[in-house]
Amino acid sequence: MAMTDEDDALDFAIVVYREDECWDAELLPVVLTSDLKGLIHALRQQPSESGTIGLVAVGDEFFVALRVLGERVDVFLSDIAASWDFPLARDVLDYLDVPVPDEEELDEILQDEETVLPAGDLSIFADLGLDEMELGILSGDIDLLPEDVLSSIAARLGFSEPFERAIESVFG
Repeated sequence: MAMTDEDDALDFAIVVYREDECWDAELLPVVLTSDLKGLIHALRQQPSESGTIGLVAVGDEFFVALRVLGERVDVFLSDIAASWDFPLARDVLDYLDVPVPDEEELDEILQDEETVLPAGDLSIFADLGLDEMELGILSGDIDLLPEDVLSSIAARLGFSEPFERAIESVFG
């Protein structure tokens, strides 16, 4: 488990998959919270009936959601401003072919402390019951920590119980 110095916030990565009509979730090695290629590789190793889902929280800063369906990989980053400070966020923008904001663009983004700018596939979970608007609202709520947003996503998609079990293994 990685802890930040400021808030004792934890970094974690969880793989969620469906087997025999039931959702399950497992904690992934914390090193994958800064390694997009490794994360995608780990998700591809887990067979699943409806694609494998990866949920990553990096401290209290941002989250990344991934969905691997065969060769297809959909990725969502909650806040592009994180790309200046965190390798995973930068790698996600590279993967999405979205330029990392320059200093002037970053200043504009950060000027409004009530706004975050996501990147990636807002419809990543639409077929599972979480539409683009809901994901945008959840990811834009600055009062929620990344693990709270991911918990809400898990509840909305129907795998709250296995997700919470995996979280408990992180937070003790």
